[in-house]
Amino acid sequence: MKYLESFLRFWYDFIVGDDWRVAVGVVFAIAATVFAVDSGHNWWWLLPAAVGALLAMTVLSETGRRDNDTA
Repeated sequence: MKYLESFLRFWYDFIVGDDWRVAVGVVFAIAATVFAVDSGHNWWWLLPAAVGALLAMTVLSETGRRDNDTA
């Protein structure tokens, strides 16, 4: 049982990492892309755009947090 718990903790830490909002955003982006493609739309660009937006969100969040820490 200890091995299973360690395995699940590893995957939780690997997928969620430091920011749960990014993990939720990526899952939502994948689901939206799958739904769009299943509906017959050619929206392959949705996933890379969402990942870029999530990256920008985390960078802006971290830089804003650091600016507030030094003040």
